[in-house]
Amino acid sequence: MEAIRRDFARPTVHARNLFHISAAMYDAWAFFDEEASTYLLGKTVNGFGCAAPDFTSNQSNANTQKEAMSHAVSLLLRHRFQASQGSARTERNANELLNELGYDRFAADQPLVSGEPAALGAYIAQCYIDYGLQDGSNEVMGYANLYYENSNPSLFPTIPGNPTLEDRNRYQRLTLSRFIDQSGNGFSDTPDFLSPEWGNVHPFSLTDEDRVTYERDGNTYQVYEDPGPPPYWNDFENGLSEEYLWGFGLVSIWGSHLDPADGVMWDISPASIGNNPEYPTDFKDYREFYNTLDGGDASRGHTVNPVTGEPYPPNIVPRGDYARVLAEFWADGPDSETPPGHWFTLLNYVRDHPLSTTKYRGEGPDLDPLEYDVKAYFLMGGAMHDAAVAAWSVKGYYDYIRPISAIRGTAELGQRASQNLLHYNENAFDEVPGLIEVIRQGDPLLLEHPTQLNRLKMYTWRGPEFIDFPETDLAGVGWIPAFEWWPYQRPTFVTPPFAGYVSGHSTFSRAAAEVMTLLTGDAFFPGGVGEFVAERNEFLVFEEGPSVDITLQWATYNDASDQTSLSRIWGGIHPPADDIPGRVMGQRIGKKAFNFANLFFEGQVPNDFGKNNPGINASPNPVTRGEDLTITIFREVEDYEFRLTNSNGTEITDVRISDEDNKLTLDTSGMRAGIYLLRIKASAWSRTVRFIVN
Repeated sequence: MEAIRRDFARPTVHARNLFHISAAMYDAWAFFDEEASTYLLGKTVNGFGCAAPDFTSNQSNANTQKEAMSHAVSLLLRHRFQASQGSARTERNANELLNELGYDRFAADQPLVSGEPAALGAYIAQCYIDYGLQDGSNEVMGYANLYYENSNPSLFPTIPGNPTLEDRNRYQRLTLSRFIDQSGNGFSDTPDFLSPEWGNVHPFSLTDEDRVTYERDGNTYQVYEDPGPPPYWNDFENGLSEEYLWGFGLVSIWGSHLDPADGVMWDISPASIGNNPEYPTDFKDYREFYNTLDGGDASRGHTVNPVTGEPYPPNIVPRGDYARVLAEFWADGPDSETPPGHWFTLLNYVRDHPLSTTKYRGEGPDLDPLEYDVKAYFLMGGAMHDAAVAAWSVKGYYDYIRPISAIRGTAELGQRASQNLLHYNENAFDEVPGLIEVIRQGDPLLLEHPTQLNRLKMYTWRGPEFIDFPETDLAGVGWIPAFEWWPYQRPTFVTPPFAGYVSGHSTFSRAAAEVMTLLTGDAFFPGGVGEFVAERNEFLVFEEGPSVDITLQWATYNDASDQTSLSRIWGGIHPPADDIPGRVMGQRIGKKAFNFANLFFEGQVPNDFGKNNPGINASPNPVTRGEDLTITIFREVEDYEFRLTNSNGTEITDVRISDEDNKLTLDTSGMRAGIYLLRIKASAWSRTVRFIVN
């Protein structure tokens, strides 16, 4: 986590780093386990082979596992963060930790025949280094984009309006005098879109069945878990232009909630927040899920804490403090470990809880803590990597606009409150009394902005111009011309440098919540509640606050995930259209990653699998006549067909074949001895399994 916090804030890159580091640890452990199967070590994954080493340790298996994984992580960290601004500190920390553990960092230079655990760790690290240089991430060129093209000239946020916006549906880069990312690192003044081609990266559990190939601007985009297009400004035929305007208008309205002195008090305990119903599936139904005027979603709360059997005590705080803390907490503040790292931190929080156990899926005996932790990190790492691949594949292809561009761009159109006023435009925002209104004659805003007569103003967070000293100043909420709207972010950051749809936070968080629920066998945090305390006038970074101590609380992992999603709306980063599809994608990804990883724990993994290779295993083979032959399709496949023939190509139709959970079971009692071919065909691949009946 410290290495990530000192590097550039790149969610995609660090999700991949976390996965590869977790998988390297897992391989060092699984190599010596009697049941588990390694991931990359001794396997061919996505066409890359890492041969099983001829290695006999000179120590016990338990000691070898610990030392090998320590060296593997140390070497992989040094490689992946060698170009980081904090590389020297990261290397120093890695060396110090090895010393604290009693390991000689130079032992990794020994050959495998030495039996030194460090040598095995070095071998594993090198496999992951080599794998990463050809996994589609373009690590060799610093993860640079190869073909993505910007659709709009960049926006200068310090200049009012957005007069250069050409495509109101597409992402627009920002130009700042100084751009500082969420980890506190300086970038160019106009950062490029981060990872728009990340759909080319080899995923963990996602398969060819989950992928759609599109073309745009003459280039190919691989899109995983495709949610379909977002609401477009000019989609008049389907009525989605109105959802575009409603969604971005809601972002500004929720900016009006960021005033701790407005007298609005909320109970933010699990009794009132959390326990959402099913997510809506139609953009037009989002208005029923979100509370447009007052904020929040369709949370029903929880009647009692299932651990204590008692109701959750009230937690009454100013809504303005709650919303501001939420926005900064889930953005990770100025030293960001990025969303995937944040959920690793929450995983550690749960593991450190005194009521936490090491029962896998909450069942059976407690596992050895090392085994549990290694499996937990492997699960979380795989899910976070797949969430990054899927979310950014969608971001890259749909290339959707961010609120600062959409709100300012729509403000340029004028108003649609009255055709009798100047600047009437039927595609502008609606008036919302007290929140979005037309600037009419006599409005005080005209003293500084006389050109905005008959254009829109917004009652919302006033922006960074009202903050000179972040330690003591509060921008507050008030009326501003709509063309000067700002998200609730630092003026050196404003908005992440990549497209909005879908929300990465929503995708990462829901995938992580699914993993935590399945891993622990419990939807609830240990003790029935998870908490984080934001201290009064200490926690907020770019303005004073909160005005009181704020304790964020979550009953379930899903509640925490849902809170993450709302934080990005209050932060001015996403409209609802970005949010829900990300949550739904995360639901699927988390479950898929967990089920896939579980196959490794059970040792049910072929030696060759990955992209364009689902991995198919026939057992037993040869099979004795009368025994059942089981064909296991290693990757999850929704629809497939199969055809059985003998060695002469004659189709066999009188054999009983049952099909369940990606497994085909053949009853061989009526088959003659000989060679048979079973052809299995899915939409994206086909494979033929050869087996022998004796």
